Amino acid sequence: MLIYNVTIVNEGHSGLGYVVTNGAFISAVGSGDVPPQLLDSHRADAIDGGGDMLLPGAIDCHVHFREPGMTHKATIASESRAAAAGGVTSYIDMPNTRPATTTRALLDQKADIAAATSMVNYGFMLGATIDNIDELLRADYSRVAAVKVFMGSSTGGMLVDDDSALRPIFSQVEAPIVVHAEDNATIARNAAAVRARLGVAPDADVPVMWHSVVRDAEACVRATDHAITLAQHYGSRLHVAHLSTAQETHFFDPATADDPSARITAEVSPHHLMWCSDDYVSRGARIKMNPAVKSAADRDALRKGLADGRISIIATDHAPHLLAEKQGGAFKAVSGAPLVQLSLPTVLSLFSAETAVSRMCHTPARLFGIHKRGYIRPGYYADMVIVKHQARTVADSDVLSLCGWSPLDGVTLQYQVSTTIVNGRVAYRDGVMADSSAAMALTYHNV
Repeated sequence: MLIYNVTIVNEGHSGLGYVVTNGAFISAVGSGDVPPQLLDSHRADAIDGGGDMLLPGAIDCHVHFREPGMTHKATIASESRAAAAGGVTSYIDMPNTRPATTTRALLDQKADIAAATSMVNYGFMLGATIDNIDELLRADYSRVAAVKVFMGSSTGGMLVDDDSALRPIFSQVEAPIVVHAEDNATIARNAAAVRARLGVAPDADVPVMWHSVVRDAEACVRATDHAITLAQHYGSRLHVAHLSTAQETHFFDPATADDPSARITAEVSPHHLMWCSDDYVSRGARIKMNPAVKSAADRDALRKGLADGRISIIATDHAPHLLAEKQGGAFKAVSGAPLVQLSLPTVLSLFSAETAVSRMCHTPARLFGIHKRGYIRPGYYADMVIVKHQARTVADSDVLSLCGWSPLDGVTLQYQVSTTIVNGRVAYRDGVMADSSAAMALTYHNV
């Protein structure tokens, strides 16, 4: 395949160029106009990018594709197709399925499903529990991206918030440890205080805007601080998922994202960059997430932290639910939203293309040690996406996720994905999904 007449955005630079692939790999990257003889030899398999941007395929290292156990609202097949339509060529799925992915055998079962049905490259995290340290220590981390630790409430018995369970994980696991950091005691205290303040029953629901008071900044900061303290003590490789507060950004040094020796890193999700608690008025429970969106000042600090390198990765925390499950308030409506299809256009509408590529392609590949992905380089897998600068207003009907809605409904984004290439084959182009998949399992060198 030859891709030409594109503005290649890669490794901090952008400019007119072309890319040649050979099977699943990139064989050549050139700058300027494509040589006429090269174009002549690739007439049958050439893609004219029309001057649009060519980016490395995005790597979403934080998704919940719901399979097995919750396939009424998402499957690996449906969500990976949404990913392809959004320029995401690789994903790493979280373990809180049913059953939770807390053993090597269950992880193998999930990988078998992905091998049969995924449209894009796939990887998985192994979930920690209070008593599965032996499973974590015996895992093959060339095939497992990381260990996921829920230090806040979770499904599937994976809550690990006691030091007697946390310390063996932080002291013995050599692979990256990814934490959902919220303090349960603080959340429980806030919930009781909110209900008392509103004069409602101890089990009553309350309007959704109180979600950001129940799961407040203190709950996040306390848990993140504790995780970092453990990681510093034991020298662990720690990655803090979905930062949501200004104060948390101060735990990380500027330019951490570009420091190859960094042992403690963080990510942010598009919803925390897009919205704040003021937006509950217009968006309601569609933007009810865990951790909750916080104040406008928190949102602005997260944007700044992403720009100055305190925050290394943008990952969606893609969490599809049926709209019926999103009805209710702070305690009844479920938390989470589908974002994988629209994350790249959203981020490109907020930040420069170079920043988007750095935080959605390069750093996920580097920090999780993903083999030969995340860059447009000869010898790397040919995972790429062509993006058009063209405004489009999002509608629920556009969404390929099985749940069929988006928190971005009615929002106008400035970019659209036109073509997604996975391992040298077109997976999606101009609204049409390929009939077959070239997806592969991700491999890692992270220990």
